Amino acid sequence: MAGNSREPGRSVLSRALKVLDTFDQQHREQSLTAIAQRCGESLPTVHRIVKELEGWGALTRRPSGEYRIGRRLWSLGMLAAVQVELREIALPFMQDIFVATRQTVHLAVREQDQALYVERIRGAQSVPIKSTTGSRMPLHATGVGKVLLAYAPHLLPGLNLTQHTPFTITNPTRLLEEVTRVREQGHAVTHDELTLGAFSAAVPVMNEAGACVAALGVVLPREQAPLEPLVSALKVAAAGISRQLRAGQAGR
Repeated sequence: MAGNSREPGRSVLSRALKVLDTFDQQHREQSLTAIAQRCGESLPTVHRIVKELEGWGALTRRPSGEYRIGRRLWSLGMLAAVQVELREIALPFMQDIFVATRQTVHLAVREQDQALYVERIRGAQSVPIKSTTGSRMPLHATGVGKVLLAYAPHLLPGLNLTQHTPFTITNPTRLLEEVTRVREQGHAVTHDELTLGAFSAAVPVMNEAGACVAALGVVLPREQAPLEPLVSALKVAAAGISRQLRAGQAGR
């Protein structure tokens, strides 16, 4: 029965989660109508849920009348283990890379079929890029994404290979060859594949079991991309992060 609140997937909590799930990198601010359209709920239902979420601090209303994620939900998300442990350990190593390059340094983990950027350091003169801390980017078109994909090749058959620039790899066979090479070489590179004029390099951060737990990368202007010393510096930093992650796990 449609009105039964006990129907699977139709609880108040599930509806609230559907509302929150409509917010992403491309939909940072939304009207009530837009939220209702994206989550498939009626406007009165969305209005009631949004007001409750706003009252708790999960959403905040802008002067324009649109809603965006609130500080309380952001603060709660910062308590996630991927944010606390990995980010805090990685940050000093990322700062070293930034000091050496003065360009954007990323730390990303895989979230389903996307790369979730858990930390980013960027300077005033860094090459313009699309990603921000907390954003999700495609695995096939980013350096960190290719690293994460190299350790999760089972995702390839169902991956949405969107063409972001004329240089984005959208052929599944070619992408498989690329990520196989990434696994063999221990690093990934991109040339103009997500943003024209940008070059990126990335390496895996491994745990003691040999699994990739994150990817560390840097984005530079295409003309400032000496590959070998850059990859070497990234691998040294990634090894340091891995070592401290293992030490922290052993101490618990």
